Amino acid sequence: MKGQQKIKFPHLLASKWTATHETMGWRHFQVMSREDRGNIVFARLQSVCDTGVNVWVNARNLKNRGLWQPGWTPLAQMEKLDLAVPAFSVDEPVVSN
Repeated sequence: MKGQQKIKFPHLLASKWTATHETMGWRHFQVMSREDRGNIVFARLQSVCDTGVNVWVNARNLKNRGLWQPGWTPLAQMEKLDLAVPAFSVDEPVVSN
């Protein structure tokens, strides 16, 4: 990270995000606080469905659309955009008669 400039994220607090994969069992989060450590900005995301679920992420990761979508995206829309990955998958053997 030597020589890299800090990205400021001026509108980070209270912003809303949808995880493309379940994160601690949930997808919809809101930024509750931020912490600047040198050139790195961290965001504390809290699940909107379970306020006991908090996760700290490097704010740069929020720019990765493979991980996070801005706003609260409905699951049906995520599936249409092929962003949602099922929480689990079951591999069933193919049976032929």
